[in-house]
Amino acid sequence: AVPLRTKLNDEEVARLAVNRHRFPGVDVGARLGRYYPLGKHMAHVVGYVGRIDETELKRLDQTNYKGSTHIGKTGLERFYESQLHGSVGYKNVEVNVQGRELRVLEKVLPVPGNNLWLTLDVRLQLVAEAALKGYTGSVVVMEPEKGEVLAMASMPGFDPNLFVHGISYKKYQALRDSPERPLFNRSIMGQYPPGSTIKPFMGLGGLENKSIGYKEKISCKGYYLLPNEERRYRDWKRAGHGHVDMNASIAQSCDVYFYELAYRMGIDRMYAFMSKFGFGEKTGIDLLGERSGLMPSRKWKKRVKNKVWYPGETLIAGIGQGYVLATPLQLAAATSVLAMRGKGIQAHLLAEIEAPQSREKTVIEWPEREPLTLHRTQNWARVIKGMVSVMHGARGTARRSAVGLDFKMAGKTGTAQVFGIAQDARYDEKAIAKKLRDHALFIGFAPYENPEIVVAVIAENGGHGSGVAAPIARKIIDEWLRIKKQDQAKPVAGIR
Repeated sequence: AVPLRTKLNDEEVARLAVNRHRFPGVDVGARLGRYYPLGKHMAHVVGYVGRIDETELKRLDQTNYKGSTHIGKTGLERFYESQLHGSVGYKNVEVNVQGRELRVLEKVLPVPGNNLWLTLDVRLQLVAEAALKGYTGSVVVMEPEKGEVLAMASMPGFDPNLFVHGISYKKYQALRDSPERPLFNRSIMGQYPPGSTIKPFMGLGGLENKSIGYKEKISCKGYYLLPNEERRYRDWKRAGHGHVDMNASIAQSCDVYFYELAYRMGIDRMYAFMSKFGFGEKTGIDLLGERSGLMPSRKWKKRVKNKVWYPGETLIAGIGQGYVLATPLQLAAATSVLAMRGKGIQAHLLAEIEAPQSREKTVIEWPEREPLTLHRTQNWARVIKGMVSVMHGARGTARRSAVGLDFKMAGKTGTAQVFGIAQDARYDEKAIAKKLRDHALFIGFAPYENPEIVVAVIAENGGHGSGVAAPIARKIIDEWLRIKKQDQAKPVAGIR
């Protein structure tokens, strides 16, 4: 049967029933339809189904999709379409000249699709979305040991129910043309300069490559000069940080320290080491459309831009600017590897597949990442100590967001420039358009000794990571702690 019209009201059904003799071959029947009870919440992750179009019809199995009108279009609905679809049923019937059914000749019952159990925690998801309210951006929350994505928020969102039975052109145009791009999944498609969130990884690379000593101090006067050059590469703190070592440079986010480290390492060694954390590569998340970000190298620039690499570009890359780009999911996945001291499992959303009739569940075994082994394992603890100082140190950039925590966490704030300003000009947030303001970022994990949760935050044009992104992460950490205590307090069923 081909549906001519859907979502009839009671009056329309009654009118058709009365005039049925005028419409031979036309019948009114009930049809199950997809409904998303949470509306705009988790819309980018779950996705939506929509009517099958001509292009899709050509590539689909004609037998298995006979009689089907809808298919997964985005998100998990699309990625796991084969699991969710099941097998169609059908019946061959004998009808009279009026099209009325006389008898059933053959009947094959449909087999419903599988039920999918996800890693997402709706409680964390709702808090993540609420924490981002007022900002365009993304939050990704992960369980670092298992690679489970606990929350994936992309703001602003949209209501997937609009698409199920066909969205009007006017409504679709409003979503498509909105400057805030509500249909865009920033968590996996948004590529941002990671800013200072890259510094712990850079520090680890410098220690591992023996480019710098852990206790070696670098003098920061508020700017950095390359040999035989006059251009000043500025630190965010104009007065400078004084003499800082690895721990202090991470805690205070000293740019000059990492300019010097980047200069010593060189872009190719930076590329080789950062790639081990997944920068510049897709995580393999079970969603379509993931972007790979970018970790540049000399070869990349020559191949893509047909230009040579300049030393100044190495410095800028060392503080997560310039050509360096990462998705929020990449930041969360890389932070998970750091938290687990080089170990990890591929980031994923699917936990179990449940057969609809037997209710038997199959646990999905996701592949382990290739372990990142250091020559000196103590370097893990050294860099993580710097991240703990970010949160709990007297001069840590996110110390205000750690007040009241009954455990210690590790974190790193980041502020990424959207546009360049002149060497001697001052950045005045109030004097520039919102779309040109800096992005605010944060990565972190807790507790730092035995990590159970990783959070990555990007608030587009939000300003400073310490003032915007870190407080967002704190709200999520607080909710995670509340959930943990609540779940632990639940009574365990016993045998009677």
